[in-house]
Amino acid sequence: MTTLPPQKIKVHKGSKTLELVFEPESYQLPFELLRVLSPSAEVRGHGANDGELPLNKQNVLITKIEPQGNYAIRLTFDDGHDSGIYTWSYLKDLGENHEHYWQEYLVQAEKKKEEMETSVVRWVSPPPAE
Repeated sequence: MTTLPPQKIKVHKGSKTLELVFEPESYQLPFELLRVLSPSAEVRGHGANDGELPLNKQNVLITKIEPQGNYAIRLTFDDGHDSGIYTWSYLKDLGENHEHYWQEYLVQAEKKKEEMETSVVRWVSPPPAE
């Protein structure tokens, strides 16, 4: 089933949310959530590549919204990211399942931070003294 476009799209810079009205529902999606869950290949990956989970996007802003035909929008963020195409169905799903996706992201982000803070170090013995 095709999701119809929202009746209203509004950027709220103060609260850093994107308001989407899919009658009768209205969703307030945080910019950070939209950025870290971008449907782009950079974030999602290409085939076997797992993609890259963005971190530290709490202060990211949306600087531009461009229609993509009748089925989606492209969001441009102030960190330069602009390659995700957000379909109406994807945006509606994010709105309906916002809390689930947010909690999932927090778990993945914490795991990635831990991996970045710990690493395996290989001990190399110095050559014998002559």
